[in-house]
Amino acid sequence: MAKSKKTKPEHETRYLPRLKTRYHEEVVPALQKEFEIENVMAVPRVEKIVLNIGLGEATQNIKLLDQAVEELTLLAGQRATITRARKSIAAFKVREGMPIGCRVTLRGHRMWDFLDRLIAVALPRVRDFRGIPDGSFDGRGNYTLGVEDHLIFPDLDDDKIDRAKGMNVTIVTSADRNDIALYLLQQLGMPFRRRERAAS
Repeated sequence: MAKSKKTKPEHETRYLPRLKTRYHEEVVPALQKEFEIENVMAVPRVEKIVLNIGLGEATQNIKLLDQAVEELTLLAGQRATITRARKSIAAFKVREGMPIGCRVTLRGHRMWDFLDRLIAVALPRVRDFRGIPDGSFDGRGNYTLGVEDHLIFPDLDDDKIDRAKGMNVTIVTSADRNDIALYLLQQLGMPFRRRERAAS
């Protein structure tokens, strides 16, 4: 009886994302040199990326939320989940538990693939793009970018989407300082806006 060929586990046969390769080969050594980090395991890394679309008008039209879930799922490559209001806000006619948006958390290869597309493809498609601000760190090494029009991602078909939607992209890193997280993202290629030098 012939022995069946052993197949490699999925994690061994899958490709390695381009940006992840760049991180290990170029960014890690740069971080070690810049911040004098001896232990390679202590080098800051990107841990996850959270995508979030808020739709207050979904309380009046649930179809808008269904569309947002499908679009965010297409962008992320995994199913988005619906977010609900944590408390009631009478002024906005929002009750606790009402669906008000959707979100998805990316890790591993999907995280690296999305970050690569964001940097190399999506952001350069922004009209009159001059870089992203570097002041949106939270003090713990996490960066949040507000995207006004999610149609900058070519994954979405403009003809099949009735309206542009804003979204937040939160990049969570293991850095404990903003300056280290900024350097990490700069080395990965995030196009931060150049600050103008003060006039002498």
